Amino acid sequence: MTMLRVKSLKLKKGTKLVLAAYVILMSFMLGMWTQGYFDKKNTPKVDVGEQKESINLEELQEKVLPSKGYVFNVKWSDLGRKMVEDGVIDKTKLAQALTGSDVLGADLEKYLDGSDQIEIELNSSNAHFWVDVLWGLGLANKNEILDEGPMVEGGDTSNFASTGGYTLGVLQPMQIYSKFNYINLTSDQQSIVKEIAEGVFRPCCGNSTAFPDCNHGMAALGLIELMVSQGFSKDEVYKTVLAFNSYWFPQTYLDIAYHFAKSNRDFKQVPASQILSKGFSSAQGYQAIKRQIGEVSWPALQKGGGCGA
Repeated sequence: MTMLRVKSLKLKKGTKLVLAAYVILMSFMLGMWTQGYFDKKNTPKVDVGEQKESINLEELQEKVLPSKGYVFNVKWSDLGRKMVEDGVIDKTKLAQALTGSDVLGADLEKYLDGSDQIEIELNSSNAHFWVDVLWGLGLANKNEILDEGPMVEGGDTSNFASTGGYTLGVLQPMQIYSKFNYINLTSDQQSIVKEIAEGVFRPCCGNSTAFPDCNHGMAALGLIELMVSQGFSKDEVYKTVLAFNSYWFPQTYLDIAYHFAKSNRDFKQVPASQILSKGFSSAQGYQAIKRQIGEVSWPALQKGGGCGA
Protein backbone atom coordinates (compact mmCIF):
# COMPACT_ATOMS: atom_id res chain seq x y z
CA MET A 1 0.00 0.00 0.00
CA THR A 2 2.83 2.34 0.83
CA MET A 3 4.52 1.64 -2.52
CA LEU A 4 1.24 2.30 -4.37
CA ARG A 5 0.90 5.72 -2.78
CA VAL A 6 4.47 6.62 -3.81
CA LYS A 7 3.89 5.64 -7.44
CA SER A 8 0.64 7.57 -7.54
CA LEU A 9 2.37 10.68 -6.18
CA LYS A 10 5.13 10.44 -8.80
CA LEU A 11 2.55 10.20 -11.60
CA LYS A 12 0.78 13.35 -10.45
CA LYS A 13 4.02 15.31 -10.32
CA GLY A 14 4.96 14.19 -13.83
CA THR A 15 1.58 15.16 -15.18
CA LYS A 16 1.85 18.64 -13.66
CA LEU A 17 5.30 19.13 -15.17
CA VAL A 18 4.15 18.11 -18.64
CA LEU A 19 1.09 20.34 -18.38
CA ALA A 20 3.18 23.31 -17.22
CA ALA A 21 5.65 22.83 -20.08
CA TYR A 22 2.79 22.64 -22.58
CA VAL A 23 1.24 25.86 -21.27
CA ILE A 24 4.59 27.67 -21.46
CA LEU A 25 5.18 26.44 -25.03
CA MET A 26 1.74 27.48 -26.21
CA SER A 27 2.10 30.92 -24.62
CA PHE A 28 5.42 31.37 -26.43
CA MET A 29 3.90 30.31 -29.76
CA LEU A 30 0.92 32.63 -29.26
CA GLY A 31 3.26 35.52 -28.55
CA MET A 32 5.20 34.86 -31.75
CA TRP A 33 1.94 34.67 -33.71
CA THR A 34 0.63 37.99 -32.44
CA GLN A 35 3.97 39.69 -33.10
CA GLY A 36 3.91 38.59 -36.74
CA TYR A 37 6.70 35.99 -36.69
CA PHE A 38 4.47 33.41 -38.37
CA ASP A 39 1.98 33.77 -41.15
CA LYS A 40 -1.30 31.93 -41.46
CA LYS A 41 0.43 28.79 -42.77
CA ASN A 42 2.70 28.68 -39.71
CA THR A 43 5.77 29.37 -41.83
CA PRO A 44 8.37 31.90 -40.72
CA LYS A 45 8.07 35.32 -42.35
CA VAL A 46 11.03 36.73 -44.25
CA ASP A 47 12.49 39.75 -42.52
CA VAL A 48 12.09 42.88 -44.68
CA GLY A 49 15.78 43.66 -44.41
CA GLU A 50 16.72 40.15 -45.52
CA GLN A 51 14.27 40.42 -48.43
CA LYS A 52 15.78 43.68 -49.62
CA GLU A 53 19.23 42.15 -49.53
CA SER A 54 18.02 39.24 -51.69
CA ILE A 55 17.01 41.64 -54.50
CA ASN A 56 19.96 43.00 -56.46
CA LEU A 57 19.14 46.71 -56.58
CA GLU A 58 21.84 47.55 -59.14
CA GLU A 59 20.56 44.94 -61.58
CA LEU A 60 16.97 46.04 -61.05
CA GLN A 61 17.90 49.70 -61.56
CA GLU A 62 19.68 48.86 -64.80
CA LYS A 63 16.57 47.03 -65.98
CA VAL A 64 14.29 50.00 -65.32
CA LEU A 65 16.73 52.77 -66.26
CA PRO A 66 19.29 51.25 -68.63
CA SER A 67 22.51 53.25 -68.58
CA LYS A 68 22.74 53.11 -72.38
CA GLY A 69 19.17 54.41 -72.72
CA TYR A 70 16.83 53.62 -75.59
CA VAL A 71 16.61 54.31 -79.30
CA PHE A 72 13.03 54.41 -80.57
CA ASN A 73 12.14 54.20 -84.25
CA VAL A 74 9.82 57.15 -83.86
CA LYS A 75 10.26 59.66 -86.69
CA TRP A 76 10.87 63.10 -85.22
CA SER A 77 11.62 64.54 -88.67
CA ASP A 78 11.80 68.35 -88.53
CA LEU A 79 9.14 68.88 -85.84
CA GLY A 80 11.63 70.77 -83.68
CA ARG A 81 12.37 73.29 -86.43
CA LYS A 82 8.66 73.88 -87.01
CA MET A 83 8.05 74.54 -83.32
CA VAL A 84 10.97 76.96 -83.20
CA GLU A 85 9.74 78.82 -86.29
CA ASP A 86 6.20 79.04 -84.88
CA GLY A 87 7.38 80.47 -81.57
CA VAL A 88 6.40 77.39 -79.59
CA ILE A 89 10.03 76.90 -78.53
CA ASP A 90 12.60 79.60 -77.89
CA LYS A 91 15.93 77.83 -78.30
CA THR A 92 17.75 80.22 -75.98
CA LYS A 93 15.19 79.80 -73.20
CA LEU A 94 15.29 76.05 -73.64
CA ALA A 95 19.09 75.97 -73.53
CA GLN A 96 19.16 78.11 -70.39
CA ALA A 97 16.63 75.83 -68.70
CA LEU A 98 18.66 72.74 -69.56
CA THR A 99 22.30 73.81 -69.45
CA GLY A 100 22.40 77.24 -67.84
CA SER A 101 23.95 78.63 -71.03
CA ASP A 102 22.59 79.90 -74.34
CA VAL A 103 23.74 76.87 -76.31
CA LEU A 104 22.45 73.33 -76.62
CA GLY A 105 24.87 70.49 -77.26
CA ALA A 106 24.99 68.83 -80.67
CA ASP A 107 23.18 65.77 -79.30
CA LEU A 108 20.13 67.95 -78.59
CA GLU A 109 20.48 70.59 -81.30
CA LYS A 110 19.89 67.96 -83.98
CA TYR A 111 16.25 67.67 -82.89
CA LEU A 112 15.69 71.38 -83.48
CA ASP A 113 17.85 72.26 -86.50
CA GLY A 114 15.51 70.96 -89.20
CA SER A 115 17.45 67.82 -90.06
CA ASP A 116 15.36 64.73 -90.78
CA GLN A 117 15.52 62.72 -87.54
CA ILE A 118 14.24 59.19 -88.10
CA GLU A 119 14.54 58.08 -84.49
CA ILE A 120 14.46 59.36 -80.92
CA GLU A 121 17.19 58.68 -78.40
CA LEU A 122 16.23 58.66 -74.72
CA ASN A 123 18.56 58.42 -71.75
CA SER A 124 19.07 59.91 -68.31
CA SER A 125 21.01 62.84 -69.76
CA ASN A 126 18.37 64.05 -72.23
CA ALA A 127 15.18 63.09 -70.35
CA HIS A 128 14.67 66.71 -69.22
CA PHE A 129 15.07 67.91 -72.81
CA TRP A 130 12.36 65.54 -73.95
CA VAL A 131 9.85 66.45 -71.26
CA ASP A 132 10.26 70.12 -72.25
CA VAL A 133 10.13 69.62 -76.02
CA LEU A 134 7.28 67.10 -75.92
CA TRP A 135 5.48 69.43 -73.51
CA GLY A 136 5.59 72.10 -76.21
CA LEU A 137 4.40 69.61 -78.82
CA GLY A 138 1.47 68.37 -76.76
CA LEU A 139 0.48 71.92 -75.83
CA ALA A 140 0.63 73.36 -79.35
CA ASN A 141 -0.65 70.48 -81.45
CA LYS A 142 -4.35 70.83 -82.25
CA ASN A 143 -6.29 67.96 -80.73
CA GLU A 144 -9.81 67.18 -79.50
CA ILE A 145 -8.47 66.29 -76.07
CA LEU A 146 -7.38 69.89 -75.59
CA ASP A 147 -10.39 71.43 -77.33
CA GLU A 148 -13.17 69.35 -75.75
CA GLY A 149 -11.73 67.53 -72.72
CA PRO A 150 -11.26 68.38 -69.02
CA MET A 151 -8.76 71.13 -69.86
CA VAL A 152 -11.59 73.38 -71.04
CA GLU A 153 -14.35 72.21 -68.70
CA GLY A 154 -15.34 74.33 -65.74
CA GLY A 155 -12.33 76.57 -65.30
CA ASP A 156 -9.68 78.83 -66.75
CA THR A 157 -7.53 76.74 -69.07
CA SER A 158 -4.64 79.16 -68.70
CA ASN A 159 -4.23 78.41 -64.98
CA PHE A 160 -2.96 74.85 -65.24
CA ALA A 161 0.70 73.97 -64.73
CA SER A 162 0.87 72.70 -68.31
CA THR A 163 -0.39 76.00 -69.70
CA GLY A 164 0.49 78.83 -67.33
CA GLY A 165 3.72 77.09 -66.39
CA TYR A 166 5.03 76.89 -69.96
CA THR A 167 7.70 79.59 -70.31
CA LEU A 168 9.86 78.08 -73.05
CA GLY A 169 8.23 79.71 -76.04
CA VAL A 170 8.43 83.05 -77.80
CA LEU A 171 4.62 83.30 -77.67
CA GLN A 172 2.47 83.06 -74.57
CA PRO A 173 1.06 79.60 -73.72
CA MET A 174 -2.55 80.33 -74.69
CA GLN A 175 -1.37 81.81 -77.98
CA ILE A 176 -0.08 78.39 -78.99
CA TYR A 177 -2.63 76.19 -77.18
CA SER A 178 -4.05 73.58 -79.60
CA LYS A 179 -3.23 75.86 -82.54
CA PHE A 180 -0.86 74.06 -84.92
CA ASN A 181 -1.50 70.98 -87.08
CA TYR A 182 1.82 69.28 -86.39
CA ILE A 183 0.28 65.81 -86.11
CA ASN A 184 -2.71 64.88 -88.25
CA LEU A 185 -4.82 61.98 -87.03
CA THR A 186 -7.64 60.05 -88.65
CA SER A 187 -10.84 59.60 -86.62
CA ASP A 188 -9.79 56.03 -85.78
CA GLN A 189 -6.35 57.20 -84.68
CA GLN A 190 -7.92 59.93 -82.55
CA SER A 191 -10.00 57.28 -80.80
CA ILE A 192 -6.85 55.28 -80.08
CA VAL A 193 -5.07 58.36 -78.74
CA LYS A 194 -7.99 59.06 -76.41
CA GLU A 195 -8.13 55.43 -75.23
CA ILE A 196 -4.42 55.29 -74.46
CA ALA A 197 -4.36 58.75 -72.88
CA GLU A 198 -7.20 57.80 -70.54
CA GLY A 199 -5.20 54.79 -69.34
CA VAL A 200 -1.84 56.51 -68.80
CA PHE A 201 -1.20 58.17 -65.42
CA ARG A 202 1.77 59.94 -63.84
CA PRO A 203 2.74 59.95 -60.15
CA CYS A 204 2.77 63.73 -59.71
CA CYS A 205 -1.05 63.76 -59.58
CA GLY A 206 -4.12 61.60 -59.90
CA ASN A 207 -5.09 62.60 -63.44
CA SER A 208 -4.73 60.65 -66.65
CA THR A 209 -3.02 61.96 -69.77
CA ALA A 210 -6.49 62.74 -71.11
CA PHE A 211 -6.39 65.55 -68.54
CA PRO A 212 -2.85 66.86 -69.22
CA ASP A 213 -2.78 69.57 -66.57
CA CYS A 214 0.97 69.35 -65.93
CA ASN A 215 4.09 69.25 -68.09
CA HIS A 216 4.54 65.48 -67.85
CA GLY A 217 0.94 64.84 -68.87
CA MET A 218 1.15 67.23 -71.80
CA ALA A 219 4.47 65.69 -72.89
CA ALA A 220 3.01 62.18 -72.75
CA LEU A 221 0.05 63.35 -74.83
CA GLY A 222 2.39 64.71 -77.51
CA LEU A 223 4.33 61.45 -77.57
CA ILE A 224 1.15 59.35 -77.83
CA GLU A 225 -0.19 61.46 -80.68
CA LEU A 226 3.10 61.24 -82.55
CA MET A 227 3.37 57.45 -82.24
CA VAL A 228 -0.26 56.70 -83.06
CA SER A 229 -0.01 58.91 -86.19
CA GLN A 230 2.90 56.72 -87.33
CA GLY A 231 0.98 53.48 -86.93
CA PHE A 232 2.58 52.06 -83.79
CA SER A 233 0.53 49.46 -81.91
CA LYS A 234 -1.05 50.24 -78.56
CA ASP A 235 1.43 47.94 -76.85
CA GLU A 236 4.38 49.75 -78.46
CA VAL A 237 2.98 53.12 -77.41
CA TYR A 238 2.47 51.98 -73.81
CA LYS A 239 6.00 50.56 -73.61
CA THR A 240 7.53 53.76 -75.00
CA VAL A 241 5.54 56.03 -72.69
CA LEU A 242 6.60 53.83 -69.75
CA ALA A 243 10.25 54.29 -70.71
CA PHE A 244 9.84 58.07 -70.81
CA ASN A 245 7.87 58.10 -67.55
CA SER A 246 10.57 56.00 -65.91
CA TYR A 247 13.29 58.56 -66.70
CA TRP A 248 10.98 61.41 -65.70
CA PHE A 249 10.04 59.74 -62.40
CA PRO A 250 12.94 57.36 -61.65
CA GLN A 251 12.18 56.85 -57.94
CA THR A 252 8.60 55.88 -58.71
CA TYR A 253 9.31 53.23 -61.30
CA LEU A 254 12.25 51.76 -59.44
CA ASP A 255 10.01 51.33 -56.42
CA ILE A 256 7.27 49.81 -58.58
CA ALA A 257 9.82 47.40 -60.07
CA TYR A 258 10.90 46.48 -56.53
CA HIS A 259 7.26 45.87 -55.62
CA PHE A 260 6.99 43.36 -58.46
CA ALA A 261 10.37 41.79 -57.63
CA LYS A 262 9.10 41.02 -54.14
CA SER A 263 6.42 38.86 -55.79
CA ASN A 264 8.94 37.27 -58.18
CA ARG A 265 7.55 39.23 -61.14
CA ASP A 266 9.89 40.68 -63.75
CA PHE A 267 9.24 44.39 -64.34
CA LYS A 268 9.94 43.91 -68.05
CA GLN A 269 7.32 41.16 -68.29
CA VAL A 270 4.53 43.12 -66.61
CA PRO A 271 2.31 44.76 -69.26
CA ALA A 272 3.24 48.43 -69.62
CA SER A 273 -0.45 49.33 -69.69
CA GLN A 274 -0.82 47.82 -66.21
CA ILE A 275 2.17 49.71 -64.81
CA LEU A 276 0.91 52.99 -66.30
CA SER A 277 -2.60 52.47 -64.91
CA LYS A 278 -4.12 54.40 -62.02
CA GLY A 279 -3.38 51.58 -59.59
CA PHE A 280 0.37 52.00 -60.03
CA SER A 281 1.31 55.24 -61.79
CA SER A 282 -1.08 57.75 -60.24
CA ALA A 283 -0.04 59.62 -57.11
CA GLN A 284 -2.49 57.57 -55.06
CA GLY A 285 -1.45 54.25 -56.57
CA TYR A 286 2.24 54.90 -56.08
CA GLN A 287 1.80 56.01 -52.47
CA ALA A 288 -0.05 52.77 -51.71
CA ILE A 289 2.89 50.81 -53.11
CA LYS A 290 5.34 52.99 -51.19
CA ARG A 291 3.60 52.14 -47.93
CA GLN A 292 3.96 48.45 -48.72
CA ILE A 293 7.66 48.41 -49.58
CA GLY A 294 9.03 51.15 -47.32
CA GLU A 295 12.24 52.97 -48.14
CA VAL A 296 14.61 51.44 -50.67
CA SER A 297 18.12 52.90 -51.05
CA TRP A 298 18.72 52.99 -54.79
CA PRO A 299 22.35 53.43 -55.90
CA ALA A 300 23.22 56.77 -57.52
CA LEU A 301 19.64 57.73 -58.22
CA GLN A 302 19.06 60.96 -60.12
CA LYS A 303 15.88 62.76 -59.12
CA GLY A 304 13.33 63.71 -61.77
CA GLY A 305 12.06 67.23 -62.35
CA GLY A 306 8.86 68.59 -60.85
CA CYS A 307 5.69 69.60 -62.65
CA GLY A 308 5.94 72.81 -64.64
CA ALA A 309 9.73 72.83 -64.26
